[in-house]
Amino acid sequence: MKLTLVRHTSLDIAPNICYGQSDVDVSTQFDIEQQALQNKLSKFKFDAIYASPLQRCHKLAKALCEDASLGFAHHEIQLDPRLKELHFGDWEMSTWDAIPRDMFDVWANDYANLAPPNGETFTQLQTRAKSFIADVSSHSLGKDILVVTHGGLIRALIAEVLQMPLKGLFRITIDYASVTQLEFKGDIPKVHFVNH
Repeated sequence: MKLTLVRHTSLDIAPNICYGQSDVDVSTQFDIEQQALQNKLSKFKFDAIYASPLQRCHKLAKALCEDASLGFAHHEIQLDPRLKELHFGDWEMSTWDAIPRDMFDVWANDYANLAPPNGETFTQLQTRAKSFIADVSSHSLGKDILVVTHGGLIRALIAEVLQMPLKGLFRITIDYASVTQLEFKGDIPKVHFVNH
């Protein structure tokens, strides 16, 4: 199974805001970014499309389906809550500067195992991402799957495939409207490309 992971487009939100699972809308650049992404995806054929239910991903998935070349209608998009971004709990929609520095530093030093208050750890995010992969791969052997999701989840899956510690996640750049492709086949999954 090949998994083509698309990060959502840029957002209508002020800089320096922690937004995680908050349902933030897309920016005014949406149409331009979506068309550039459509061009990147035009060389691929997909057997199914999945998306995070947050509007920034669902809107993008629906817009991509407007182009007949993708081969899907809106009703074929399968929304899965396991594809959501990291839940930052009480920090959601705060500026990063407003989060007490000592608390943030402790979390940043071990975000794999520590959660923001009432949020989740990156290990929990990676566990739900792996659960999604296990479910989809059980009925998608040899298929090409398109997934519209978030930067944190894409990083967590790359870390899983490469068997790298989650501590290094933010060394990987995942731009808005970028494409990353992973393959799950046999015992050794592979990274085909990242942040294209």
